[in-house]
Amino acid sequence: MLLKGKIPVKYILGKIKYEIILISLYTSTIWYLSKEYNIHELSIPLGVPTILGTVLSLLLAFRSNQAYDRWWEARIIWGSIVNESRTLTRQLLCFVQTGYNDPEKKYFIDRFVNRQISWCYSLGKSLRGLDPLEGSGRLLSKKEIAFVKNHDSVPYALLNLHAKDLKLALEEGWINEFQQVELDDTLSRLCDAMGKCERIKNTVFPMTYSLYIHFALYFFILLLPFGVIEYVGAIEIPLVTILASFFLLIERMAVHLQDPFENRPTDTPMMSISRSIER
Repeated sequence: MLLKGKIPVKYILGKIKYEIILISLYTSTIWYLSKEYNIHELSIPLGVPTILGTVLSLLLAFRSNQAYDRWWEARIIWGSIVNESRTLTRQLLCFVQTGYNDPEKKYFIDRFVNRQISWCYSLGKSLRGLDPLEGSGRLLSKKEIAFVKNHDSVPYALLNLHAKDLKLALEEGWINEFQQVELDDTLSRLCDAMGKCERIKNTVFPMTYSLYIHFALYFFILLLPFGVIEYVGAIEIPLVTILASFFLLIERMAVHLQDPFENRPTDTPMMSISRSIER
């Protein structure tokens, strides 16, 4: 994700550079034909693109709002993952009392916390379609890696290992039944957050709605030069290009925001959040 306050102009325009070139050539051709051959029939009433542009603005506003809602929901979910991970660590440190002669308990807590950090990384990578176990060797033991490799969902397998460790801690008397319930409740909330992320990932934005807006946008761009040619002359070339660029950027922004787990710069910063959890 782009975490800096300033976004390079090159990055923004790079998303629509080919469209800008085509629109400039198209508008230049319309202006040249009108001037060279004095074809006044090429013009249309300005009200036609104005009405279409107004309708298109409303559609793009609704589309952008829905896309941002998906992106913001993803960010809220990962914010809850941060909180629940800290809660889980705090509960372990408070419930499992370790002393100078308790290396086994200390190892248990370290293993549990490292596995939770690995869970955050693996969830983020799996949502982006990457290898969820990449770089996990420094956080997981060989036995744990062998266990999760037998599961389709690595994050879910890691939560299962969490649950097994809670059962072990209860049997060893390191925690009581009430403490196990509290810890298991935290794991349930983490599992719930994982399910919400998967829901956003697997729920596709309605393609028909996107296509209708896309076609309406290009139809508006095709009509715009004919509507302003009588009023601005040669200035219509940069004017139409700039206006079309604004509409295209808004549409492209909505397309990127609607899928916050696609490994794009505008994604939810899952790896950055995971690193902050690890620290």
